[in-house]
Amino acid sequence: MKKQMGAPLIMHAAPQTPWIAPSILSADFSRLGEEVRAVLAAGADIVHFDVMDNHYVPNLTIGPLVCEALRKAGIEAPIDVHLMVKPVDRIVPDFDRAGATYITFHPEASEHVDRTIGLIRENGCKPGLVFNPATPLNWLEHVLDKIDMVLLMSVNPGFGGQSFIPSALPKIAQVRRMIADGGHPIRLEVDGGVKVDNIEAIAAAGADTFVAGSAIFGSRDYADTISAMRERISRATPTHT
Repeated sequence: MKKQMGAPLIMHAAPQTPWIAPSILSADFSRLGEEVRAVLAAGADIVHFDVMDNHYVPNLTIGPLVCEALRKAGIEAPIDVHLMVKPVDRIVPDFDRAGATYITFHPEASEHVDRTIGLIRENGCKPGLVFNPATPLNWLEHVLDKIDMVLLMSVNPGFGGQSFIPSALPKIAQVRRMIADGGHPIRLEVDGGVKVDNIEAIAAAGADTFVAGSAIFGSRDYADTISAMRERISRATPTHT
């Protein structure tokens, strides 16, 4: 939705409706379409799609053809594409054509952050910025009004199955306050080591979108795991105010 000139600023101090975002990096790729349909049927809200280039991060994963294949297989849920690639701009139009909903990228992987955000928007997708555990948040001061998502990494990117870095919690709270102060309806996503036993603290810090790979795809019952996550989120007492 485009912002109307002269419209009053609406404050969004509280996180939005929680979204569970299974990362297909942990899925069984021999039956990926079936796996994605299963987690969506189990109650997931959005599909998290990790793109690694063996350059910006030390791993190589999947690209636009796989995203397109999911759409052709009938997957209609939003697809959240996290680009761990450098350079960024070349591949943005490919993911738009492949059916991405959100495209997030690391600002240090772009020569011109504002231009890349605009390119994602011009191609019909919702842009977002990703911050590694030790990456400062300076970029947000200049582009917070131009993005739809902030993704905070709670592990160092490049591999699945890592443990949550506790220092991410105050960073989540800091970004939640920035979003609230700016009055923009921006999703705050957290990725890395998110599990049933820590998701309550992550929600309390201010996150509203939760990427979980091995915690969901490695569980025996996707629906039970997602339900347990939602129950813990519902118990969270905000610590970011």
